[in-house]
Amino acid sequence: MHTAMILAAGRGERMRPLTDTTPKPLLMAGGKPLMVYHIERLVSLGIRHIVINHAWLGEKIESFLGDGSRYGARIEYSPEEPGGLETLGGLRHALPLLGEDPILAVNGDVYTEYDFGSLIDLPMEDRAGHLVLVSNPPHHPKGDFSLDESGRVQDVPGYTFSGIAVYRTDIFREIPDVRAPLRPFFQKLIREGRLTGEITSAFWCDVGTPERLKNLDERLRSRLENADLKSAEEDR
Repeated sequence: MHTAMILAAGRGERMRPLTDTTPKPLLMAGGKPLMVYHIERLVSLGIRHIVINHAWLGEKIESFLGDGSRYGARIEYSPEEPGGLETLGGLRHALPLLGEDPILAVNGDVYTEYDFGSLIDLPMEDRAGHLVLVSNPPHHPKGDFSLDESGRVQDVPGYTFSGIAVYRTDIFREIPDVRAPLRPFFQKLIREGRLTGEITSAFWCDVGTPERLKNLDERLRSRLENADLKSAEEDR
């Protein structure tokens, strides 16, 4: 796996007024923009080609991240029309940049401590995609999908889709280059038995409201402070 895509085209209505002037994936938590955590983790695993789609305030994302060289990455951008193309449409629109191999895709407005490395060598010959699921957060109590005993995704609520997945890029070639939501496409793949998944207990946060952003910021800052104290004690 050589390429990852960070999905960053959402408007972030529930984050207003913060997102009136700042694209949601560039909101700060723990002193760092949300999407930079993804970029740094991907680069640390050897995934340096990163494609980012954008619609709302996309020029600010490009201005802030540039070509990605300061992170050791090579970033390419997939601009979308005002209002965006939704997730499936965004993946399809970026297809010319994604290459032929499977890609790792992650939502730019989530924070996670899930190990992306477990997905890098995932064999994809017998499946179209592989989803990472998490326990249902309070704001999404019913969840999205379940897994059967063989790890195939079932269209039955049980766990929440984390926004982290691996996709074969050839599955998007059949999709028109227009606005399109992801869930109906998932349902098609589920009926065909071509979508697998896993459940992780790693920390994950859908940063969808100012309150969740504040809580995440406090968590990360507390961790940094504890790390600084530990380092100071070790230096004594």
